[in-house]
Amino acid sequence: MNHSEELLRRLPNDIGGLPAEAIRRTDHPLEPWEKRCHALADVLDFHKIINTEEKRRGVEALGAEMVGALTYYERWIATFAVILFQKRILAPDELAKRMDEVAARHSKVLP
Repeated sequence: MNHSEELLRRLPNDIGGLPAEAIRRTDHPLEPWEKRCHALADVLDFHKIINTEEKRRGVEALGAEMVGALTYYERWIATFAVILFQKRILAPDELAKRMDEVAARHSKVLP
């Protein structure tokens, strides 16, 4: 199988059998934003807005470079945004506005 065929057959997360460093298994407490991200996934699924399969496909669609650069929950957030944009439930400018509002609130809390 040539390199192009290999790329077409493997999704970004399909790394089985490829050379890689040893997996470091560590338990760590989730950050508050990671817990909220997980809760958001549950809410989106409960209300039939984004289901688990759509989320999985969305993460795969981010591509190998993004998947490699983002953390687990960062991939989820990026995927939720893309899917919500595609479904016209959320617009990029709406998200940007809300992010600015959160940043402004956060800057008032920190010295």
